[in-house]
Amino acid sequence: MARKTRVRLKLGEILIKQELLTKDQLEQALSLARGSGRRLGESIVEAGFCTDVQIAEGLAEQFGMDYVSLDEPEHMEAIDLDAAPIDLVRKHLILPAGINNGRMKIVVHDPMDLELLDLLRFRLNVELDTVIAPRSAIKAYIDEKMGGGEAVATESLVTESIDVTVDRSVDASVDISTGEDDAPIVRLTTKIIEEAVRGRASDIHIEPMADRVLLRYRIDGVCHVRDNLPKRMQAALLARMKLMAGVNIAERRIPQDGRIKMFIDDSQVDFRVSCCPAYHGESVVLRILRPDSARIGLTALGFEQDHLDIFNKIIRRPNGIFLVTGPTGSGKTTTLYSALDVLNRPDRKIITAEDPIEYSFSDINQCQVNDSIGLTFPSILKSMLRQAPNVILIGEIRDREVADIAIQAALTGHLVFSTLHTNDAPSAITRLIDMGVKPYLAASSIQAVMAQRLARVLCDCKRLAESTDPKMLKLIDVTPEQAEGKIMEAVGCPKCNGLGYKGRQAIFEFMMMTNDIREMAFARAPVSEIRQAALRNGMRDLLGDGRMKVLKGVTTPAEVAKFAQAETLVGDNIDVE
Repeated sequence: MARKTRVRLKLGEILIKQELLTKDQLEQALSLARGSGRRLGESIVEAGFCTDVQIAEGLAEQFGMDYVSLDEPEHMEAIDLDAAPIDLVRKHLILPAGINNGRMKIVVHDPMDLELLDLLRFRLNVELDTVIAPRSAIKAYIDEKMGGGEAVATESLVTESIDVTVDRSVDASVDISTGEDDAPIVRLTTKIIEEAVRGRASDIHIEPMADRVLLRYRIDGVCHVRDNLPKRMQAALLARMKLMAGVNIAERRIPQDGRIKMFIDDSQVDFRVSCCPAYHGESVVLRILRPDSARIGLTALGFEQDHLDIFNKIIRRPNGIFLVTGPTGSGKTTTLYSALDVLNRPDRKIITAEDPIEYSFSDINQCQVNDSIGLTFPSILKSMLRQAPNVILIGEIRDREVADIAIQAALTGHLVFSTLHTNDAPSAITRLIDMGVKPYLAASSIQAVMAQRLARVLCDCKRLAESTDPKMLKLIDVTPEQAEGKIMEAVGCPKCNGLGYKGRQAIFEFMMMTNDIREMAFARAPVSEIRQAALRNGMRDLLGDGRMKVLKGVTTPAEVAKFAQAETLVGDNIDVE
């Protein structure tokens, strides 16, 4: 039976239904709105057909929001203007009204301004619950408490960094190549980079749109909108970033890659820069590479003790292939770098072939792939084998040629580490065979396969959950009895900027190659059969490892359910976001 969907009435229909507006008045207001580019509600108030209070109450009904009257003492007492930067309060006419369970209540006047909500989530670093009040009431409250006048020059990165160019026509490109730190575009790019590093971001995204340049930071795997920069600054900003990255600033037709090195707070930080041509201009992404992130230690990665013991045994074997699988951004490279850091001793020769080299290690021979001059993975690997290494790291096995050389190295007495893009550990074997690797070679050379994902870790301000959604527990295969007194929830504090989470840990699936699995690989058995055999031999899958971390209070059921769910619930259409 099809599920009935609730039809949301439009604002004009709601006001007509409430007999606050006639159809003729609605037509006039719609015509006025189209001509001025304003919201319908603003045009209705301007025409004098309704009050802004009636409009706010109508919007509350339309979007299923709570309406608040700022004249009532209980609502006025909840407002805390110090909880948000003054520029956000003044510019966007918002009122913060307290934090509960890691979520901030915000009083707004326009629930359709989705870009504002994205900006608030990033600037405040907290999830939002919005309620609505009349625009005039919000403005009157702000003027009364903070005084009239314009906001100070902290509205955005633009007014903070390039206030001197606000009235210029755009072309700040005259400043991009000067070495002067006070050049406007130099101040802007420096501020963007420093703010992202200090805010624990892993990526900076500069994305040209039709009418603006979208600036986003990725923090703990989630993208947050930081600012919408003026379109007139696009050319200068992109040129400055490309100049810093050492790529051709005149080339806009083809992708380019570069690197930036900067000292921030007395620590050198590397940035991998990618420039990709897009419809409205080049999209530039800076991947932030912190030197200490590759040396955080195996325990801090998120290993349970049994997995840590297996991992330590595998990386100390004299030969064989150890594969780490998972999608992009799941921490595979960090895991393998941490293993190299453990093995990096004077009695071992270690060589890597990477594209690109993300972190530099002392006493390790690292080779950068450069296809344009013929320095490919296969050519580097063939040369490596003549260097008599003990340990080889291959950035990624992408095709049969690289896979065959890796297997040859493993069979001739080398320990080989590499990554593969598969969803789970058992799929790695069939993926190699699909590439054209002979089944008996894959079965004999692989020692273990480990799949991993990253889940956000609860901050120290976490607390015991008063209640947990039974559907969410079922999704990760936890009974109410198992969950009793163990499930923690995010709260929010200054340490985590009110978000409730700080940092991420990996969740692992460790498949050891046993005789049964080798025989199945040789017989080209399907992934499902290999998985069942691995589970019978004691493999704990991603769901099981995630469940352990939930019951230990490390993370939440929702975080684990994003990538690992009980098979019995496939198709149940449960939203885990």
